[in-house]
Amino acid sequence: MNRLRNDIREAKKQDWNAIWPIFHSIVSAGETYGFDPDISKPQAKKIWLETPRKTFVVEDDGEILATYYLKTNQAGPGSHVCNCGYMVSPLARGKGLATIMCEHSQQIAKKLGYKAMQFNFVASSNEGAVRLWHKLGFETVGCLPKAFNHPAKGYVDAFVMYKWL
Repeated sequence: MNRLRNDIREAKKQDWNAIWPIFHSIVSAGETYGFDPDISKPQAKKIWLETPRKTFVVEDDGEILATYYLKTNQAGPGSHVCNCGYMVSPLARGKGLATIMCEHSQQIAKKLGYKAMQFNFVASSNEGAVRLWHKLGFETVGCLPKAFNHPAKGYVDAFVMYKWL
């Protein structure tokens, strides 16, 4: 799977039709992202592909398996901190793609001049992600009590996670 490091590339507009099924399957489940589960394809494209500073995809034999965006978290005095979001196709889970993307995003962030990375709203019920972000050096610096309404677990906490790069 290490060869996939070489298959991370910046997304192009024409990649959206391959990114959308990944985005839609994750967001419509309502379990991990604070996006409207009924978000439209054009709205999602704006959020994931057009608004961020950079969006990347992970490919294997021409198939997009995962994607992430990188954007400035806050303007002005906070502009040295970036924010990222990661999505892996349900068919490609368990292959280490989230780890690869997070490591890649940190390298890109440094190249772009960012000094820190912050995840603003990590559902506490997303235990795999929380565990991975901790393993990769992120700290939980804040807890928003019952801020995420999980479809099966009800109101759960959301974490703010941070790493100085």
